[in-house]
Amino acid sequence: MRILYIAEIVGKAGIYALKKCLPELKKQKKPDFTIACADGATGGNGLGRNHAAYIHKLGVNVITTGECCFFKKDLTENIEKTSYVLRPNNLNIEAPGTGARNYRCEGKKVAVAVLLGQSGFGRMHANSPFSGLPALLERLRLETPFAIIDFHAQATGEKQTFFAMADGSCSAVIGSHTRVQTADERVLGGGTAVITDAGRTGSSESVGGCETESRIREYISGIPDWTKDAWEKPALQGVFLELAENGRALSIERIAAAAPQPKAAETANDEAGGGSGGRGSGDD
Repeated sequence: MRILYIAEIVGKAGIYALKKCLPELKKQKKPDFTIACADGATGGNGLGRNHAAYIHKLGVNVITTGECCFFKKDLTENIEKTSYVLRPNNLNIEAPGTGARNYRCEGKKVAVAVLLGQSGFGRMHANSPFSGLPALLERLRLETPFAIIDFHAQATGEKQTFFAMADGSCSAVIGSHTRVQTADERVLGGGTAVITDAGRTGSSESVGGCETESRIREYISGIPDWTKDAWEKPALQGVFLELAENGRALSIERIAAAAPQPKAAETANDEAGGGSGGRGSGDD
């Protein structure tokens, strides 16, 4: 089984990079299944309903989110009907949507789950990702040996501890949220592939995919501003996994593909944003 994981899509530049790079990547790697994190696809924080549909249309089988999963009202109101979008599994049971699901793939099934870390998130409060992990993986693996976890967390120590606990119980744990690709991809002794952070898909000449000057102003003024799209050097990052029939990881490879610098007309084109413009679409 070959799995392509696309690192967090940030803003319209991220969707543009996905659109430009994904077809060639699929030709080269021939993945059986494609997962993408899109927690920052709409305006740098959150995911709007139109963006979710457009990302799915571009060839992504499953879209994962994180602490921004409910930042856009239009997706929140429709997430129960959007089976290809996952929110963190360790939220309160009353939260809409689901955080883990088995998907059909080439006559087989692939289990995908999202878990949210507990360190550093002020607006989203999740249950411990550790306490419910054994029961979650046991349930998912009843139907398939292929189980992928997107661990959306900030602290590297929390991620490394989670990797150790999950080793041997799932195919891969892919770290997300910090939007900086780390160089520590490896297959652990129990057969679980891990990486602290898969990176980001969007502007590589930016601060986490967001316009540099706006981030500097926020640190100086203390006023949050995520409205400025960054477009310099758009690129797609992520990882490529090869899994054995028993679900154990055979290899994990970092991916980085540069997209052509768009013309001014392309940056303003609604299609590059999936017809969902920045924070104005579904922003609560």
